[in-house]
Amino acid sequence: MNTEDLSLNIAAVERETGLSKDVLRKWESRYGFPLPLRDGHGERLYPVEQVARLRLIKRLMDSGMRPSRLVGRPTEELLALGPRPVLTTPASPGRETIDETLDLLRKHDPKALQRQLSRLLQQQGLRRFVQDSIAPITKEVGESWARGQLEIHEEHLYSEVVQGLLRGALDPLNDPDGRPRLLLSTLPGEAHSLGLLMVASVLALDGAHCISLGAQTPMDDLCKAAGAHDVDAVVLSFSAAFARRRIPPALAELSARLPEGVEIWAGGAGTARLSSQAQVVRLLPTLEAAEEALGHWRIAHPLPGN
Repeated sequence: MNTEDLSLNIAAVERETGLSKDVLRKWESRYGFPLPLRDGHGERLYPVEQVARLRLIKRLMDSGMRPSRLVGRPTEELLALGPRPVLTTPASPGRETIDETLDLLRKHDPKALQRQLSRLLQQQGLRRFVQDSIAPITKEVGESWARGQLEIHEEHLYSEVVQGLLRGALDPLNDPDGRPRLLLSTLPGEAHSLGLLMVASVLALDGAHCISLGAQTPMDDLCKAAGAHDVDAVVLSFSAAFARRRIPPALAELSARLPEGVEIWAGGAGTARLSSQAQVVRLLPTLEAAEEALGHWRIAHPLPGN
């Protein structure tokens, strides 16, 4: 059996590790790992020992470590960093977990809420925590408030606890050399910024560099910041509370004022009914759509040598 028989193509490695093809190519160029072979057609083939090392790197990233600290290290050093074991927790929170979250909010017990959500983060890793736990819990919290079952201050407490956890997990992960460079904020009148941190967490895990300005940045300052930070895209969030009629003209104005080549990505419940008439923006109705936008950007802007 030759070496190629024990190797995986790039699509298989993407499925096996959870690392996108664009990330694999970027690491190859930037860090010199992985080092794929080439088949008779020039396509990449990854030996199984490299795939195992990539899985280990991905687990360490999910626990909050920065890719630049991991990718160039040999397997022995990565093992010494203490990879988290693969856990058998459910892929999404059960009704019991959601009810416990709501109960802690009604009891006004932020410390207990933080402990509960911290356990989920440690068990699941950042990506699953955001996609499989925080997304459905946040939806339930919002619906409970709309039904009058939660007070506004209780919803705000939930947002503050979750944002604190996400900022702590995101800070060591956010690679300043990552691409694309993304500027995240909301426009004046939109105070909800939790969705931005959820998007930043998912995209930073895939190697993007996320610069957050928080909520309600005036458009003048947003445009100045885009130029000052040399960003590739501005990412905005609009909740259902933001007047939908204001979104298309705001996006059109922002597009006209941003430096040339800077894209606009917009997500949140407020964009749910926007259609292709908003051609100046890439819509992100889900977290998965944000990852797709990242992949499309990298296809359109390949790194040298790829």
